[in-house]
Amino acid sequence: MIRKAIYITTIAAILLLISCKVNYSFTGASIPEDVKTVSVKTFQSYAPLANANLTQSFTEALKDIFITQTNLNLVTRDGDLQFDGAITGYSISSVAIQGNDQAALNRLSITVKVKFTNTKDSQQDFETSFTRFADYESSQNIASIEDELIKDINGQLTQDIFNKAVSNW
Repeated sequence: MIRKAIYITTIAAILLLISCKVNYSFTGASIPEDVKTVSVKTFQSYAPLANANLTQSFTEALKDIFITQTNLNLVTRDGDLQFDGAITGYSISSVAIQGNDQAALNRLSITVKVKFTNTKDSQQDFETSFTRFADYESSQNIASIEDELIKDINGQLTQDIFNKAVSNW
């Protein structure tokens, strides 16, 4: 009788393990199996004084994060996950004033407004603005480091957007 109980318990455990499916992700993304595609419209810049390449570099950075961190296919329009928006802020300000009333550090800030649509689950939809910044020495010429700062800020912004859209933390 005990042998039969052990046998039944073992079979039940094996069936339970076979029937369980766990999705692991090192990015923290929680994407349902029925979501297969993502589309990203070009983020136009409406920010005064913004770098001319910002529109393209930000849009490409947002596409890249979904290509590299998910198995979603990038489509030109009507994806299961859809991103649309605009670059609404681009500013340089002083953040650390020295004793001689000169700035020791300047800050480049970029703000993007994002409209996210999940065609499979409308409860996940959002429309939010995201702002990130990078500080640099005031002795540096912004023209010589601007592209690198933008790349850094774009990385932060796209990670924030990615987390809000597909990470259920």
